[in-house]
Formats: sequence, structure tokens, C-alpha cells
Amino acid sequence: MNVPLSPDDSLRTALAGLVDGLPPKVAAQAVERLITNYRGRTPTDAPVLRDRSDVVAYAAYRMPATYEAVCSALEAFAAAVPGWVPGGHVDIGGGTGAATWAVSATWEGERAVTVLDWAEPALALGREIAAANPELKAAEWRRSRIGAALTIESTDLVTISYVLGELTEGDRAAVVDAAAASGQAVVVVEPGTPDGYARVIEARDRLIHAGFHIAAPCPHSATCPIVPGEDWCHFSARVSRSSLHRQVKGGSLPYEDEKFSYVAAARFPVTPAPARVVRRPQIRKGQVLLDLCETEEHLRRETVTKRHGPLYRAARNADWGDAWPPAGA
Repeated sequence: MNVPLSPDDSLRTALAGLVDGLPPKVAAQAVERLITNYRGRTPTDAPVLRDRSDVVAYAAYRMPATYEAVCSALEAFAAAVPGWVPGGHVDIGGGTGAATWAVSATWEGERAVTVLDWAEPALALGREIAAANPELKAAEWRRSRIGAALTIESTDLVTISYVLGELTEGDRAAVVDAAAASGQAVVVVEPGTPDGYARVIEARDRLIHAGFHIAAPCPHSATCPIVPGEDWCHFSARVSRSSLHRQVKGGSLPYEDEKFSYVAAARFPVTPAPARVVRRPQIRKGQVLLDLCETEEHLRRETVTKRHGPLYRAARNADWGDAWPPAGA
């Protein structure tokens, strides 16, 4: 009996099949150029993804990392809205559809899916890859300018991942406002850099102003306690490296860590985590140091020792980005 592949395995298999048909030298050269130019410096009226070779190389190189980052954000969001399942999903600037795969991995079942992007070659490849996922076969891949003129039909969930850095300040505001006007829930994911975090905070403020409640990663909808310019909030997702990753970067490790910043918010009631681990836990002899963002709108370091019993064991297993304390601890 054939066991259906998980979305993660299906995506990896589909991408591997695409790269098999692309000469390694062509793929490596395309990735090097695209990584330099694609994210953050290209206006939406001049797509960098010019042809199929560009799109295949970019998808094979970046799509797994985007997928894992969005999965991590959606997992935290789903924990804050237990029982809620989106009946529809619009992915703004979705390109080859990494976020649609992440939504499919988070909530089982078919739903109305629309991917909006300016680059037709990316949409075409996204449609082709989606054929490997039964829950995405009916998805609509629509060419659309991502900016002030964007219009979106009403839906349950809107995702905006690794897109805002490509836009002007005015277009960023318009896109987030359009998402807020059409979606019951909005999830924004950006690179885990100071600039990416700044764009996430801008989006967070606009969503709160539009009446949304912050579900993750923040334990509250008040002002972020991080002082601008001194630090930034970001997290990490582990990504399995393909042969193309190793070829381009010249490394031998089977994985790499994708740093990302995100915000997830909803118009309906949410139950955010009591606190969030915002740095990698420091495990020392007999104790674990946790840096936490809390509901009191401040950052605090908590020291958990062996005297705390089960909580200490939970702290040793805690990861960067986890809710704290874990349920039942």
C-alpha cells in the first residue's frame, strides 16, 4: 500500500525533480545572481525571475527555507487559535507558493487558495509544483501587481512572506492594509534581520490599528519592549540543505538555520502564549537561562534550576521561539 507523502516530503521531492533537469553550473550561477538581487532591492514592476531557469534555481534554493520559516510562524499562530481552521487562503507575493504548502502542512484539508504575484514564470512553476499536493491542485495562481492598487477578495487567512522588503514604504502600508481589510487573520514573515524586523513591527502596528489582536510571537498587543536600534526580535528554523545548497555555498552540513521575524494576528479572540522564548536557551550545569518576552510588556531572564523539577526538564527541552511555560508544565 502506498503511504501518502507529507507536504514536506512532497515539496522536497518535487523540487529535487526540477533541479535534476537543470545543469548544475546554470543553477549555481542563477542562484548566485538571484540571491544578490532578488530580495529587497527590486521594484515589483521589474521581476528578477526572468525565465524558467531562474525560477527553478530560486525555488530549489529559497523555497525550502521560506516554507520552514512560514511553518514555524503558522505553528505558533495555530497554538494561539486552537480549533480554528482557515476555509480560504490568499498568499500575497507568493511566487512559487511556499506559504501555501506551509498552510497545507499546518491545517489539513482542501480550501480555496489564491496566490498573487507579479512574476508569471514563478506562478507557472508554483502551479506545476502544486500538482504534487492534492490539497493545492485547485489553487488559483493569479498575476497581480503587489502594491497600492492591490485588491483582495475576502478570505480567512492572508499570508505575506518575504515580500515587504521588495516594496516602497507606501506600497508596504497599502499591502498590509489590504490584507487587514480582507482577511480574518494575517501572518507576515520577513528575514530575521534588523530591517526585516522593522518591517514586521510596521505591519504589526498597522494590524493593531485595524483592530487585530496579536496572536504570536508576542504575548500581548501592546508596544514591543525591544528598543529600536538596540536589538531585534527574530527566530530560527532548521532547513535541510539540498545538493544545490551545498554546491552554491560550498558547505558540507546537511542543514542550515533560516533566521526570520514574523507577526501573526486575527480579528477574532486569540490566546497568545503567556511568554515567548526570544533567544536560544542557555543550558548550564544544573540550570537553564531563558530570555522571555512577557505579557507585562517587558523582557525578562528567568533562571530555571533542578529545584523546579518538571519545569527544569521542560526548560532543558525548550527551544528558541517556544511558548513558555509549556502546557501542563
